[in-house]
Amino acid sequence: MRIDWTALPEAVTKEVADRVGGSHAVPAVTGDHAEIAVTVTGANGQVFVKAAHIDFGVRSLRFELRVSEAVSGSHSPAVKWHFEEAGWLVVGFEHCSGPHADLSPESPDLDLLDEALATLGNTRAPDVGLFGPKGRLGFEHPAMDGDTLIHTDLGPANLIVTPRGLRIVDWAMATKAAPWVELAMLVPWLIGSGHTAEQAEKWLARQSAWGTVNPSVLDDFATKNAEKWALKSRQSAAGWMRDLADWTGQWSTCRRTSENA
Repeated sequence: MRIDWTALPEAVTKEVADRVGGSHAVPAVTGDHAEIAVTVTGANGQVFVKAAHIDFGVRSLRFELRVSEAVSGSHSPAVKWHFEEAGWLVVGFEHCSGPHADLSPESPDLDLLDEALATLGNTRAPDVGLFGPKGRLGFEHPAMDGDTLIHTDLGPANLIVTPRGLRIVDWAMATKAAPWVELAMLVPWLIGSGHTAEQAEKWLARQSAWGTVNPSVLDDFATKNAEKWALKSRQSAAGWMRDLADWTGQWSTCRRTSENA
């Protein structure tokens, strides 16, 4: 649950201010993994700060810290510093300034994402205790196993178009899997951005990993993912869950229809 910057102990805010050269904090408007997620501005520039003190939040942020330190690709924000004070884990990330990516058909941002996907598809998973497909998705298939680093949540909120190119943020759910899994998890976000399921698959076919997957495996993935989100949406009133249930359902329906055509 997100809390206000002013609720932090003074020792924590002072340490951040000493590092940034000021403490003007503006809360992030998206995401809810960290208890504190703010852009802090000072004489030394801007830093995106995440902080947590409850057990789950600390475990999640420590995991994200370890993954971010291990990822050296140009598409991941750098870790500038981190410390622990007064029971809080605090991490300062490179501040990424720019709009969230537009994933609608014909958007130029798709070319940036295409480049990032090619890089990720060749990035070996670091040895930092990543999730496996079953732990991250709740279902599995032998073809999902692999040694590639998978972000698993490449929705527009986690894609920032900066003057230096596309930055992928929030690595809290990073997973070790086959490279096609990243592409399959992107399908609902493409549908939610205005693509049909057929258009989404056609665009993803630009990535070589897409062609390595047996169609029956994609059928299985689409069906199980749709079933998962349909169940979640029935158990929650959250609008984003209903959206994902809709988008994953569209893809599953498309694959069943194509199979029976």
